[in-house]
Amino acid sequence: MNQQTKWLFKMAWRDAKASRVRLLLFMASIVLGIAAVVSIQLFSTNLKDNIQRQSKALMGADYIIDSRQVPNERAQAIIDSLQPDAYEVNFVSMIAFPKNSGTKLVKVRALQGDFPFYGTLDTEPSSAAASYQTSGGALVDATLMLQFNIQAGDTIKVGELKLPIAGALKAMPGTTAISTSVAPPVLIPNRLINETELLQFGSRKEYQYFYKASDTLNLTKFERKIGPMLDKENADLDTHTSTSRRLGNRYDNVGKFLNLAAFIALLLGCIGIASSVHIYIKEKLKSIAVLKCMGASRKQSFLIFLIQIAGIGILGGFIGSLIGVALQELFPYLLQEFLPFTVEISISAQPIFMGIFLGLFMSVLFALLPLLSTWYVSPLEVLRVNDQASKSPKKSQLLVYTAILIFLFLFSFWLLQNALYALGFVAGTVLTFAILAAIAIGFMKFVKAFFPKSFGYTTRQSLLNLFRPNNQTVVLVVAIGLGTFLISTLYFTKDILLSKTEIGQSTETANMIILDVQSKQREAVEESLTRNKLPVLTTIPLVTMRMHKIKDQLVNDMRQDSTREVRGWILNHEFRTTYRDTLLDSEELIAGEWIPNLKKSDPVVISISDNLANDAKVGIGDVIVFNVQGVLMETTVGSIRKVDWGQLQLNFTIVFPKGVLEQAPQFNVITTTVPDEAGSANLQRDLVAQFPNVTVLDLRQVYTIIEDILDKISWIINFMAFFSILTGIIVLIGSVRTSKYQRIKESVLLRTLGAKNTQILKIAALEYVFLGLLGSLVGILLALVGSFCLALLVFKAPFVPSLIPFMVFLPGITLLVLLIGLSNIQTVLRSSPLEVLRREG
Repeated sequence: MNQQTKWLFKMAWRDAKASRVRLLLFMASIVLGIAAVVSIQLFSTNLKDNIQRQSKALMGADYIIDSRQVPNERAQAIIDSLQPDAYEVNFVSMIAFPKNSGTKLVKVRALQGDFPFYGTLDTEPSSAAASYQTSGGALVDATLMLQFNIQAGDTIKVGELKLPIAGALKAMPGTTAISTSVAPPVLIPNRLINETELLQFGSRKEYQYFYKASDTLNLTKFERKIGPMLDKENADLDTHTSTSRRLGNRYDNVGKFLNLAAFIALLLGCIGIASSVHIYIKEKLKSIAVLKCMGASRKQSFLIFLIQIAGIGILGGFIGSLIGVALQELFPYLLQEFLPFTVEISISAQPIFMGIFLGLFMSVLFALLPLLSTWYVSPLEVLRVNDQASKSPKKSQLLVYTAILIFLFLFSFWLLQNALYALGFVAGTVLTFAILAAIAIGFMKFVKAFFPKSFGYTTRQSLLNLFRPNNQTVVLVVAIGLGTFLISTLYFTKDILLSKTEIGQSTETANMIILDVQSKQREAVEESLTRNKLPVLTTIPLVTMRMHKIKDQLVNDMRQDSTREVRGWILNHEFRTTYRDTLLDSEELIAGEWIPNLKKSDPVVISISDNLANDAKVGIGDVIVFNVQGVLMETTVGSIRKVDWGQLQLNFTIVFPKGVLEQAPQFNVITTTVPDEAGSANLQRDLVAQFPNVTVLDLRQVYTIIEDILDKISWIINFMAFFSILTGIIVLIGSVRTSKYQRIKESVLLRTLGAKNTQILKIAALEYVFLGLLGSLVGILLALVGSFCLALLVFKAPFVPSLIPFMVFLPGITLLVLLIGLSNIQTVLRSSPLEVLRREG
């Protein structure tokens, strides 16, 4: 290192020591953003490693073959030739606890074989995992046992079968707390399945066959060969590699969202640095002038402050990386209910180096524009104008802005792996910042143009401060507004999602659905409702069928055609259809004519949903032939309906008119409304006792579970929004503290002219109240507009905004801004003007 370079570093260090408080605040602005990015990057890396390492344990087998129906002859031949090591039949059903007359909707898994082959069944006692099949007992979800005060040794009733509880099931491969919240798992021996008498016509069931492969088997080639063969027979093949890949993609999307939230916090900190460095450099103009008068070149004066900012960036990146390393330990606890495995944390160097690089690069990049002002100012200009620096040429400003935008795009692209999404994110970020800045500038011009001269002195002085030299209006409005915007959008969006699942409590709205009612049971179930003084709102018949021919093409031929336009699910799906003569509130006719009734001699005309029409590539007048349990039925598309699938009620892709399917094999769904939880429990208990095969779905419980899931997701998003809010607070503190020295001079001058402490306090208080109210109000209003657009264009739901942002964030953030601002002028209030000037000088 030559003498000139040493001198530059010494000057940078000496000046930094004199301004260490302000420089530390600059650094704090980016520490949290870097900590968030590093912690999420580390956790994402650990998550991917864990998914790859535990892929077999996630599935419990090397591969699984599953079918939604009893496998046909060809499918069964393939399954048997591969020699399954274990298999199960699973279905959703009601179970009863005779001990306390409790009932619960569960997922019954009737297993045979030593499954899982990888991972373990975590049970209490631990011996129950190995003994429940031979002893003829059941493993019941541990949380469910706690809810109903059930213990090992007690009895449960599954359909017509009573069997003892062998133990509590605490965890098993591939399950999460969220996935089991609606229907907790209950494991029983497969050899007892027929005794339950639950596998009846129309029952929703799944057959799964588990395999343990040899180490020499290439699962990718195996999947390519066997998968298409099984697809033709309405069965599916899943390997542990493909399952882990899908799981990785799912959580990768979550990681991208969290990364963007962290990146926004980092951007917010960088905006704070840019504003703070701008004021900091303006305060250093005299020092720069002296250096240039003593012979320092433009380059040297520029490099002194560039070295300072670079040092702050490196130190901030390093501290942020260390915090991120510690912080990422929290993510497994935050996401544990969404993860089907335990994440083992390990530390890698890449995110840490990335954090240090981000700290250096983003600090320098966002501070470059104010730093350039030192390059273009002559000593004479600085000495004459005092603290007004010449602006850098527009060409250099344009280059810096271009560099910032390119970096934002490249970093976003690295996070999202999609150029269009990255461009959209950058555009949205720039637009949000621009709106906030434009509102702040517009507010300043409005106050200046329509200055209220008739107001009192303290009010006029506080309003003048909003557009005086060295004002912080723009940066504070941007910092406060963006943080408020993020967290307010969360609350508004959550309300939209909850409104999609809201269940009315009127007597006309169904809040309980009774499924799998056989035709011979329908009248008895309706009588049971009547005895309980409950209304029978609807009785919906269901007929299962598959598509045999679409237009003039056989479905079997279309499955083998790789160039087909029809979506694959259409060709393999077992449709549950109904017949009725009216449209529902959730349906809207968008094409064709609704046919309510048909005579036996009339051609069969059906109504289909718009998504089915798009995926099957059919329209009005097209012919579809259905296989209705062995009988072929030719139909014509008569109308197309737009269906709101978000409503918690029974909607159908295919609806027949009355007069066609009445004699077809069918089962029924009956809906009713129950006034309270006690009535719901009594009805479920009575129905399960009389009709063990029926399934009762209480929509209020579903709503509660959905709300709980949304609360957990909201908590995670809140956790990330916290980084933006806290970063905004630090930027706020840094921005206010940076202008402290200018404020002190103004306040001392006011005191010298005779102003009282109370007047100075009121002036400062009103200014910060204006800033806090403006920033938080703009943030909330932007969130309101954005959420309204989401409700209208994305969710297509009514928008009823939450009052929390208005009642909590608006006064809370305003109060916080006020407290931080007033803390700056305590020196002026407690000391004489001469003491203050000497101390601060």
